[in-house]
Amino acid sequence: MESRTPAKAVKDVVEAAAGKVADALSPDAPGAPGSAPPTVDEPTTPHDPLPPKKEHGAPETRTPTGAETGVPPIAKGQQGAYLTTANGARLRDTDHSLKAGPRGPVLLQDHHLREKITHFDHERIPERVVHARGAGAHGVFTSYGTAEAVTRADFLKKGRETPVFVRFSTVLGSRGSADTVRDTRGFATKFYTAEGTFDLVANNIPVFFIQDAIKFPDVIHAGKPHPDREIPQAQSAHDTFWDFVSLHTEAQHHTMWNMSDRGIPRSYRTMEGFGVHTFRLVDDAGATTLVKFHWKPKLGVHSLTWEEAQLLGGVDPDFHRRDLYDAIEAGAYPEWELGIQVFPDTPEETFAGIDLLDPTKIVPEELAPVQAVGRLTLNRTPRNFFAETEQVAFHVGHLPPGIDVTNDPLLQGRLFSYVDTQLTRLGGPNFTQIPINRPHAPVNDMLRDGFHQHAVHAGVAPYRPNSLDGGNPFPAGDAENAFVDVPVTVAEAPKVRAAPASFDDHYSQARLFWQSMSPVEREHIVRAYTFELGKCYHQAIRERQLRCLANIDPVLCREVATGLGLPAPEPTVPLADVTPSPALSQVGREWPVDGRMVGIVVAPDADLQNVDQVRRAVTSAGMVPLLIGPHGGEVDGLPVQRTFATARSVEFDAVLLATAPPPAPDALPARDAKAGAAEATAVDPRVLLLVDEAWRHAKAIGAWGGGVGVLQAAGVSGTPGVVTGDDAGEVFAAVRDLMAAHRVWERFPASVG
Repeated sequence: MESRTPAKAVKDVVEAAAGKVADALSPDAPGAPGSAPPTVDEPTTPHDPLPPKKEHGAPETRTPTGAETGVPPIAKGQQGAYLTTANGARLRDTDHSLKAGPRGPVLLQDHHLREKITHFDHERIPERVVHARGAGAHGVFTSYGTAEAVTRADFLKKGRETPVFVRFSTVLGSRGSADTVRDTRGFATKFYTAEGTFDLVANNIPVFFIQDAIKFPDVIHAGKPHPDREIPQAQSAHDTFWDFVSLHTEAQHHTMWNMSDRGIPRSYRTMEGFGVHTFRLVDDAGATTLVKFHWKPKLGVHSLTWEEAQLLGGVDPDFHRRDLYDAIEAGAYPEWELGIQVFPDTPEETFAGIDLLDPTKIVPEELAPVQAVGRLTLNRTPRNFFAETEQVAFHVGHLPPGIDVTNDPLLQGRLFSYVDTQLTRLGGPNFTQIPINRPHAPVNDMLRDGFHQHAVHAGVAPYRPNSLDGGNPFPAGDAENAFVDVPVTVAEAPKVRAAPASFDDHYSQARLFWQSMSPVEREHIVRAYTFELGKCYHQAIRERQLRCLANIDPVLCREVATGLGLPAPEPTVPLADVTPSPALSQVGREWPVDGRMVGIVVAPDADLQNVDQVRRAVTSAGMVPLLIGPHGGEVDGLPVQRTFATARSVEFDAVLLATAPPPAPDALPARDAKAGAAEATAVDPRVLLLVDEAWRHAKAIGAWGGGVGVLQAAGVSGTPGVVTGDDAGEVFAAVRDLMAAHRVWERFPASVG
C-alpha cells in the first residue's frame, strides 16, 4: 500500500470531495453561494466540511517567518464533522445558554456562551460588527412625570430635562453601505442622567430574530455578505439569510416585520423605536413593575416604497443621514414621545397569555396601551462624526436606580456582550472616558490604569475598605438612592440548555402582524418576500421558506409561491386564531407635516408671484420648499435649489407645478439619460418623469396655470391625490391636507385582500 504523508492524505480527501461536488453543481449559471447544493430538510448526517469552490484561492501556508510548510490551504480551515469549542471539545448544544432552570438567569460559568459571544464580539476592528452605518445627534429629553408612580428613576420625574445623544443605524451593512436598504434599524439613546448614564438600546422593530443571545453570532453570520465574495452588501436577499431563518423558525416574526414597509423607513424622523426586551421598574417603596419601552415619532410612522428605496440607493445613499441633519439645521427638530407598556410583575412574567421574556413576541397596544412618559427632541448635529457618532458606546447594562433587567435570555447575553465589544472596538476598558461617553454624574469607581486612561487619579488606596484615603469612596445607602439589584427569587433548578415551552410558538404573532395589515401593506409584504426569495440561488431554500409562510397565512404563501413559480405547500401546524392589532398598520391616520420636502417646478414663463407666495406658505407650514428649475442659479430672482437634471421625485414628499416647461437646453439624451427623446415632447421629459414617479409612489401632486398641462401630458390628471385649480394657495392647501396621511393610499393597486 502506498504510504501517504498527512498533507497528501488531506489533499486526496479534498480532491475526491471536490470531484463529487463538481458533478453535483449545475453549470447553468454562476453565483452558487456554497460548493454543494443544499437540501430542503436540515442535514443531520455528520460529515467533514465541504471543500472550497473551484474558483476559490488562498495564500500559501507558510510559517510566520516565511518558510514553506507543504500543508494544503484547506488544512488551515475547519476540520472534522462535529461542532467543537475553540480547543476542540465536542459540543452537544449551541442553541441555548446555560441557565438556572428553563426560565432562570444565564449562569456566568457558561464557558461555551462566553467563548462564542466573546469571539463574535471581536470579529471586526475597528468597525462595529453590527450597526456599523449610523448617524447621531444631540438633544434633550423632557419628562412628563407620568412614570413617577412606577419608578424612582430621577430623570423620569416631572419636568426633568436630561441631555441625550441618539445614534440611528442599520444592522447588516458596513459603514459605506446605503441608508435606504431593507434592514432593521437601531435607535440607541444615551441619557446623561444625574444618577448615571442610562442607555436605551432600541430597534425600529419590537421583536428580534432569536430568543437566546447564544444564537446572535449565527443570525448575523447568516445575514452578513457571503464570506467568499463579500456580497450582497447590506441585504437579506440571499441564500445564507433565508437558509437560517427558514430553519430557525423563531425568526419568522421578525422577518415578517422586516418584509413589511417597516423594513425601509421614510426617515429616522418617521421611525418608531422599541426597547425589544421587558425591563423591570422599581418605585420609591421598592415595588416592581414590568415594562416595555416605545419611541413614538411626532410625525407618525412612514416608510419608503421599494422602488423609492432602490432609486435612493443610487441617487442619494446618504438619504436618511442627510434628512436628519437637514431637518435639524432647518429647525424642524425631530421629536418622539417615550412611552411604556406596563404589566404586573407576577411570578409567571406573562401578560394575556404572552410570555414577557420572549423577545420574539409583542404585546398588542390594544391589550396594553402605550403610556407617554416624556418627549425627546433632537436639536444639535455632531461637531465631529468620528469623535461622537463613531466612538459613542452603548450598553444595556448602563442602568440608573429605578430600572433593572429581567431574565430574558437575549437581554442577559447582551449584558455581557456590549462591554466585551467595546474592549476591542475602542481599545480598552476606559471607553467611558471618551468625551461622548462621559457620564454627567460624579464618578468614583476605583478602576485604574489601562489603555487610554484619561483621568489622573489622586489618592493611594483604590480599594475597599481602606484608611489611607480616609475610607473614601464610601458605599451609598437607600437614602443616597443607590442602585439596587431587585432581589428576584431564583428557584432551585438543574443546569440546562433549554427554553421554556412558551418559547415554542413561532408563527402566531407573525400571523397577527399579517392579519393587522391593510391590503396595500399586504401587497408590499408579498412583493418583498417574492423579491428576496427570488434572489436566492437554491430552490430548496425557497421551498423551505414557503413552508414557513404556509404556517403563517395561506394567502401570503400562495401569492409568494405564485411569484416564485412554485406550488404553495399546506400548513404543518394549525393556523393561529388571532385578533388583528390596528396599531401595527401605518394606514388610516393623519400626522403633522413638519419638515416635509415640497418640490415646486418653475420656469421663466411661470407666474412667479404666485410661486413666491406658495413658497412662503410652505415655509410657514413648517415644511421645506425646493424650487426645481431648468437651470441652476435663479429664475427671475427666485433661487433654484434643484434642476431638471438633478431632481428626482424620491427626495420630495409632494410636487407642485407652476408651469409646463419646454425641454431645457440640456435636455439632450447624450447629456442626461432622463431626457429621452426631448424633441418629441412639448414638456421637458425630466419633469414628466418627476410627475410619473411621484404619482406611482402615491405622493400628493398639485398644479395651477400652465402646470395643469403637465398632468394631462403625464396622463394623471383627475386621479386621486392630484389637485388642480386657478388659485395657487388653495391648491397648496389641499396638497398639504393630503400629505398628513403620508401617501394617497388608494392610488396603490392591491390584489391581496
